[in-house]
Amino acid sequence: MTTTTAESMNQPASQTPQHPTPAQVRRGRRMALLLFAVGFGPMILATVMFYTGWLNPTGHSNQGVLVQPVVPVDRLQLLGADGEPLAERFGLSETEGQWLLMVVAGDCDGACEQLLYLARQVPVALGKNANRVARAAYVGQIGAELSATWEQQYRAMEQLSLAPDARPQWPEGVRPGQAPAVLLIDPLGNVLMRYDERHSGKDMLKDIKHLLKLSQIG
Repeated sequence: MTTTTAESMNQPASQTPQHPTPAQVRRGRRMALLLFAVGFGPMILATVMFYTGWLNPTGHSNQGVLVQPVVPVDRLQLLGADGEPLAERFGLSETEGQWLLMVVAGDCDGACEQLLYLARQVPVALGKNANRVARAAYVGQIGAELSATWEQQYRAMEQLSLAPDARPQWPEGVRPGQAPAVLLIDPLGNVLMRYDERHSGKDMLKDIKHLLKLSQIG
């Protein structure tokens, strides 16, 4: 049935398509910005405070080495145990994402095993916040003794691998083939800190406690 022009003009306003007014568009944008600020503002603020010492009367209090410039985790080109890119677990959409302590090494010698042990124990020492920090390891070669006990000692530590034909861009000062290190990655996928065999578990624990206190996500 054809609708005449007169009939169309007499239709109720509720049946006529409505387009948002400029005021409604602006209000929607302000609401989106507000939601973003509430969800991710504390995380960004925490990072700025941690790096600059802003609003921190003691200034810089980090025990590990700051990664400068910050390196996005996707540049490491690592895969999880499920074969999916590690970087997909981080980002603005992952509102319940975790921090990650990640051991990286070539051949896993005594220094590597010590860092594996620390990366395993530090989250446990966080008590009720232990579930906010995950553990993982990218290790090129694992000795027979460690391999035999891995399932028992490091069951909660995910083993990572390089993507095919990958050329990882490690943070400055990190060379897994030469010396093992532990990297601290925030829930947004930024490599923030690095530790080596000179650092203790107390050093890592102090930094992580400070960051978790400042951060409202992850």
